[in-house]
Formats: sequence, C-alpha cells, structure tokens
Amino acid sequence: MAWTERFGLAGKVALVTGATKGIGRKICEVLADAGADIVALGRDEADLTTLRPVIEGLGRRCALVQADLADAAATARAAAQALAAFGHIDILVNNAGVALIEPLLTASLADWDTTMAVNLRAPFQLAQAVAPGMIARKQGKIINISSQAGIIGLDDHGAYAASKGGLNMLTKVMMSEWARHNIQINAVCPTIILTPMGEKVWGEPAKGQPMLDKTPARRFGQPIEVADLVLFLSSSASDLINGDCILIDGGFSAV
Repeated sequence: MAWTERFGLAGKVALVTGATKGIGRKICEVLADAGADIVALGRDEADLTTLRPVIEGLGRRCALVQADLADAAATARAAAQALAAFGHIDILVNNAGVALIEPLLTASLADWDTTMAVNLRAPFQLAQAVAPGMIARKQGKIINISSQAGIIGLDDHGAYAASKGGLNMLTKVMMSEWARHNIQINAVCPTIILTPMGEKVWGEPAKGQPMLDKTPARRFGQPIEVADLVLFLSSSASDLINGDCILIDGGFSAV
C-alpha cells in the first residue's frame, strides 16, 4: 500500500466538534484535504456557514450541525444529526472545549459545571453515540483533544485540568472496552496553541513568557501542528497506537 493510501482518508466521514475556529477549523480542513467528508459541529451557526465552501472547495462533502455542547440534550440531538448526515461516522474528533481560568479559591460552581459538561461529558456522549456503528463495522477512530494541563499541574487551571485529566482516563477506558473491535482511541495533549482562546489566556507577556521560558522549543504551537497529528491518528498508518495520551508540547513535560 502506498504511503498516500496509508495516510489518506478517502471514503471516510469525520465528525469534528468545535469546528468553527482555531484548532477545530484547521482539523476540518486537513482531514478534508486528505479525502474525508466532514460533519462540522459548532456553536456559532454563522461561522459554520463559512466553513462549508472551504471544505467543498477541497472536493469533499460538508454537513453542518449547530449545538451548544454544554447542554446534554442538545448534544444528544447533535449526535443524531451527525450520524444521519452521511449515514455513519468513521472518525470522531472531540475538539470542542472551554477554558475558564481562575484560582481554585474563587472558582465558581457554574464555571466548574460548564467546563465538565463541554470538556468531558460531551466527548463521552458523542463517543457513546458513534461507537455502536464503529463496532458493527469493526473499525473506527476517536481522537480526543486534551491538553498538557491534563497531565501536569498549572495554576488557575483547576476545572480545566480536572476535565482534561478525566478526558485522558476516559480515552484509556474507551480503548480498554473498544480496542477489541478494531477501534483506536487516543488523546492529543497540546501545549498552548496560538488560537484566539490561547491568545486570550496567554497573550500577555507577564503570563506567557514564564511558560515560554519553561518550554525547550521556546515557542507555542500552531493549529496546523495539532491538525497534522490528528490526521495521522485518523489514518490507518496509526492503527497500532491505542489508548495513548500524546503530548505535543515542545518538550515542556520532558524537563
């Protein structure tokens, strides 16, 4: 099999959450460029609409699903819409997330609950919805976009870190239960990625420079770098990789 086939996604359907901006939008573009049809799930309907011509311009089909993943009922409806769009899902990329950064002493229960709902409950709901079809077809890929904060402790990241640590362990349990059906489930754990959300939290030099000083690469990441790793994990080239939490952090966690 040629390398273009091993890394290609021709004939596959990918559901990507948080598809309208930053990492999610770039993942949609990269997977479509590799041959996948895209079901793009996002909260902002206007931004979703701008994504469709980009995907269709790459020669792939694009279905749009609008939903707020903080709402469990809306997430369940979105899962049903996504499955109905093209009849099945081959690749699920749980990318949507929120980062409500605040010290533990002043963190609100409302922000805690929102963080857990979007970052942890929604990936569980969506995986639970698409896994039966993957089991029936005896193949599938689930990629959970986690964070280095799910592995190392960062000040003011209590709810976020707990949600991503939970997502990492959910990834491992999914693998334990579903790997026997030829489904590969992995988590991608990036450092700070320079999306609008990343800029909002880390853009001030007083906040970002200490992180850069601890990062051997001396830089933060770009969305394309995460998207390319997701492409690899979505392809048959990565079939033996399962249950891993893969850091993409410029060496931050290695020192």
